[in-house]
Amino acid sequence: GKWHQGVNCESFNDHCHHPLNHGFDYFYGMPFTLVNNCQENKPPDLDVALQAKLWLYSQMIALAVLTLSAGKVAGLVSIRWKIIGWFTLLGGLFFVSWYSSYGFVRYWNCILMRNHDVTEQPMRLERTASLMLKEAVSFIKRNRHRPFLLFVSFLHVHTPLFTTAKFLGKSHHGLYGDNVEEMDWMVGKILDSLDEGGLKNHTFVYFASDHGGHLEAQDGSAQLGGWNGIYKGGKGMGGWEGGIRVPGVFRWPGVLPAGTVIDEPTSLMDIYPTVVHLAGGILPQDRVIDGRNLVPLLQGRAQKSEHEFLFHYCGAYLHAARWHQKDSGAIWKAHYVTPVFHPPGAGACYGKGICPCFGEGVTHHDPPLLFDLSRDPSEAQPVRAETEPLFGTVVGKIGRAVEEHRRTLTPVPEQLSWHNAVWKPWLQPCCGTFPFCWCDKEGD
Repeated sequence: GKWHQGVNCESFNDHCHHPLNHGFDYFYGMPFTLVNNCQENKPPDLDVALQAKLWLYSQMIALAVLTLSAGKVAGLVSIRWKIIGWFTLLGGLFFVSWYSSYGFVRYWNCILMRNHDVTEQPMRLERTASLMLKEAVSFIKRNRHRPFLLFVSFLHVHTPLFTTAKFLGKSHHGLYGDNVEEMDWMVGKILDSLDEGGLKNHTFVYFASDHGGHLEAQDGSAQLGGWNGIYKGGKGMGGWEGGIRVPGVFRWPGVLPAGTVIDEPTSLMDIYPTVVHLAGGILPQDRVIDGRNLVPLLQGRAQKSEHEFLFHYCGAYLHAARWHQKDSGAIWKAHYVTPVFHPPGAGACYGKGICPCFGEGVTHHDPPLLFDLSRDPSEAQPVRAETEPLFGTVVGKIGRAVEEHRRTLTPVPEQLSWHNAVWKPWLQPCCGTFPFCWCDKEGD
């Protein structure tokens, strides 16, 4: 499925970020992320504001060249043709330099790979879901006689919400609902393959999401990014519940009691230690592991989550921290940074497409905004020092936990710096000879 970590570091074939260089034995999917540009006739959503400026500058340069050329021909300006030629050349280089990045996103970003080979460039979205499902089922069949770990990262329910014809109009909730229906069908097919292979009672299944609904994703009045119910905020917000509360659904017949609902804080970081435990492995001892083994909680042998504190980041910036006060059952959350919603009171950043993590688009809180999620899960009313006797104690306890947490962090190179994020032609995976990158090995 969607890897979203990129491929190369220094050359077009070093594959330093590739799944096969990070513990996986087999990969089929999309090495980058899914964007509107991957579907024809959709408005682009990569740096839209920047692209508009670059188009404007390009048009101004072209207009200046035409004006100078017309003035030269009419004898109205005394400028050498050589200068006009150089101006034209530099303007052309400026246009090519940025348009090569943004004008061909569908060819550069929207590709499929099997292991180290590009198999489809650009992707044909109308068959991507069936290809992903076919690969997942095939993997299960190939490995049914030995232990395996299968990670399926759906392209659903991410914009542009491409949905095959038989699921269009199937739900009562528009295109987003149709896309959910198709994903649900795919999950069912994967579970069916486990059942048919006699693996149902021997397989631990965990279904989750990477973040809450993307509230800013809209098409007119249609909501394309999901809905977060009573929870405030959404995708890209490191603190608000709407951004970080996600489904957690488990299946393991005969081992996990059916129909159980566990109302305890857990984290996607718990997947790693849980899988290591189930595989009979040992966690690394040379670093702090933030996740916890979920098996005792899921089996009912433990009644409380091992997470006393959870720290919520927006990018590299800590926005909030939560304290699960086990003796009282209270769940306190302190917000140190919150995004500035646009328009004010809207609950999202509709003017920007997604909320920023730092800079002028956020508000810093000292003392932090404090909520008791056990009484106020929608984070509607912050607890105040004037009315809550425990305010100072709770804020102090969480603050000390944050400082202790920060002491465990090791500085690493910035992965999302401008230099790392900008498109580099020499790192581009290419099926063919660059820049003629296109192929369809899936259709062969």
